[in-house]
Amino acid sequence: MGNWIINQGLTAFILVVWMGINIFLFVWFYFFYDLGDQFFYTRHLLGSALAWARAPAAVLNFNCMLILLPVCRNLLSLLRGSFMCCGRTMRKQLDKNLSFHKLVAYMIGLMTAVHMIAHLLNVEWYNNSRRGVYDGLSTALSNLEDAGNTTYLNPIRSTDVTPTYFVFTTIAGLTGVIITLALILIITSSMEVIRRSYFEVFWYTHHLFIIFFAGLVFHGGKNISITTWMWVIGPMILYVFERLLRFIRYTQKVTYRKVSLDNGSTIVIRPSKVLELQLVKSGFKMEVGQYVFLNCPAISQLEWHPFTMTSAPEEDFFSVHIRSAGDWTQKLINMVEELPEGAQGPKMGVDGPFGTASEDVFDYEVSMLVGAGIGVTPFASILKSIWYKFKDSNPKLRTRKIYFYWLCRETHAFEWFADLLQVLEREMEERGMGDFLTYKLYLTGWDQSHTAHVMVHFDADTDVVTGLKQKTHYGRPNWDKEFEQVRKENPTSVVGTFLCGPAALAKVLEKKCAKYSDVDPRKTKFYFNKENF
Repeated sequence: MGNWIINQGLTAFILVVWMGINIFLFVWFYFFYDLGDQFFYTRHLLGSALAWARAPAAVLNFNCMLILLPVCRNLLSLLRGSFMCCGRTMRKQLDKNLSFHKLVAYMIGLMTAVHMIAHLLNVEWYNNSRRGVYDGLSTALSNLEDAGNTTYLNPIRSTDVTPTYFVFTTIAGLTGVIITLALILIITSSMEVIRRSYFEVFWYTHHLFIIFFAGLVFHGGKNISITTWMWVIGPMILYVFERLLRFIRYTQKVTYRKVSLDNGSTIVIRPSKVLELQLVKSGFKMEVGQYVFLNCPAISQLEWHPFTMTSAPEEDFFSVHIRSAGDWTQKLINMVEELPEGAQGPKMGVDGPFGTASEDVFDYEVSMLVGAGIGVTPFASILKSIWYKFKDSNPKLRTRKIYFYWLCRETHAFEWFADLLQVLEREMEERGMGDFLTYKLYLTGWDQSHTAHVMVHFDADTDVVTGLKQKTHYGRPNWDKEFEQVRKENPTSVVGTFLCGPAALAKVLEKKCAKYSDVDPRKTKFYFNKENF
């Protein structure tokens, strides 16, 4: 329990506070409408459905206020920088922005369903009261007209109006239908299978949030909309400024940097279908492990995709490695493959850089870096920066030990990163610091021909896959063994565990961090950090 509190205590506290506010709003507004004397006659017409409609509406207002904040990435970067003095625990919460965004979205979906069902019942009961189906008081209340400072109780003013006609001809009904349909499309297109396989569908349908918020403001009619404005106006203004800042960054010129290649190309395409772009932008400053959003107008004016930078802050350019993993990335690779020799690449818009968990890697004495496939990119930046710090004998380098693990399914996936590891391997040996970096590469997929090739060259001094002195491991790591070894070698250290990889691996590593951390403050502790996009 102590280890869990160390890693997850603040997250759990924030979730409890958020859920507590939701429960409070629901209960308070439910009893306000269910017991309030001012709603006595309306309750006679509608029963408890009145409270069941208004209580979720209050919760919806609160969560609609929150939903935009986690995706204001420039605001989060500003806060992350402001919290540098507040410790890593607070900054870790900002790295979970998308998880909180999804949680708030689930609450909006649930409350929308309750709110909608209650109002469908309300419309039916209003219609029945107008037609005299119920008691005499319900009929009399339905016949009341506007008088003085009051309005009629039953919005259905004629027996000729059907519930369907009423829903589609009133502002509240029509906007309710529109924002519900928009919400259904947003949520369903956000499912993992669609987001991974058809990112463009996810991207375009997510922008229905503009229709959602516009409809939300007008949905409640004159009186209720004032309340809705009070909840959402602040986040809406912040998000407008967020988009303006993104547009300004988009208009800033980005050029491709010349690289040393035999064909003189400015762009490097690896056989593993990983595209490397080296870009230059005036005034651009980055930290290790940060990411940028890229936009290629020749492919799409609206689509922006996140990519972790693989360059170091000490370099005069920034680079990204892009793997073919969808329509957008494949189109970009096809475009640069067709470029004439030595030509500049297509126009590129860059938004960022933005902070991630990997920024904190140098705050730990010992770091465990775990990358899966292309998920190694933030650690390329970190390892490059370490090389520069050693080269310049930087006295501010606090980290004294790094454990690096890279898991790949295919042998050619190692190729673009092996050169960097070879340089680091040689640099550490020359400086007598061979123990500073311990790295292990794991190949999780291979065929019979590869196995035979490895057996023939088993006694070679270097690995047949990477050319490194450290031999490639086959299969997956035994994490219990790895964590036990790290704890044994660093009995009094705070160890930062960083992952850029799948959620399944994140769950495993998070459990290991809790399992192998010691509650005794004088002994080893593991802090888990994960990249989130």
